[in-house]
Amino acid sequence: MCHDEKGVGLRMKAVEFKSTVNPGGQIAVPPELARQIPAGEQLQIIVLWEGSNLDVAWRAAGRQRFEAAYAPEDSVYEQLIDDATAR
Repeated sequence: MCHDEKGVGLRMKAVEFKSTVNPGGQIAVPPELARQIPAGEQLQIIVLWEGSNLDVAWRAAGRQRFEAAYAPEDSVYEQLIDDATAR
């Protein structure tokens, strides 16, 4: 439930659909959903999209470089963290 400026509870309806952004920056609402929304109605829009494969590749490369810098000798620090008697 949302509230207006006066604190009065408003019931919001929600729909979910898949769409794309056209070259002009517009998102098409399926006609059957658009007919359910009264003309001039104020809308609150949340847009979700998956990151590109470039993002996945970038993260994988960063993790690989991070892990490559880890040396077996570094495990002594993990032992100190896990060893309660060392505190």
